[in-house]
Amino acid sequence: MIVVGLDTATPSTVAGVLLADGRVAEARDDPADGGRGAHAAKLLVLAEQALADAGITWDDVDRLAVGVGPGGFTGLRIGIATARALAQGRGLPLVPVSSLAALAAGVAPAAAAPLVAAVIDARRGEVFAAVHRGGETVAGPAALAPADLADRLLALEEPVQAVGDGAVRFREELEGAGVAVPADGSSVHRIGAGPLCRLGAVGEPAEREALLPDYRREPDAKPPTR
Repeated sequence: MIVVGLDTATPSTVAGVLLADGRVAEARDDPADGGRGAHAAKLLVLAEQALADAGITWDDVDRLAVGVGPGGFTGLRIGIATARALAQGRGLPLVPVSSLAALAAGVAPAAAAPLVAAVIDARRGEVFAAVHRGGETVAGPAALAPADLADRLLALEEPVQAVGDGAVRFREELEGAGVAVPADGSSVHRIGAGPLCRLGAVGEPAEREALLPDYRREPDAKPPTR
């Protein structure tokens, strides 16, 4: 099975192709720390680049996977709208993938820390987080204050490794609870095309119009009330 995966839940714009032999071609745009993503300008360009790097065309693709969050509101809207349009135009099954699950799946199992907390910076002093053991979700996803997440991870009474831009930003709070956080520049803090596509390969396709973003909280900007 050949899968194209797209994710725009974080400032990074990620596109990739999983080939039938297990090889992955990835194309991505990672803004500087604190930068906003250029999802609208980059996503389709990166998808085409990944296909070219894989040596295939859209005609060879069997299904499309898209990260549904939780994550940034604008990014998720762009990613999911793009994926819907591509799925419709190309006649492809569309599979929703948790962006937190994809982040956690990029971490190699470690006996020293069997639990992986995937932590995405939600801004406004919060994070989106979920805890995974292997391919299973242990807790979350939820929008939490970093201190609340630290308390919840401490209460698990098992070694935890935290990854993601939220883990990097709130390293002090997490390490204070005994959570291991890899070095800031480690690739485990970024959603990778490989885990995203592999989850998409085994996931259940959804109806295009029923596939919705996992926001986990109210939008930052709301219409005025009267």
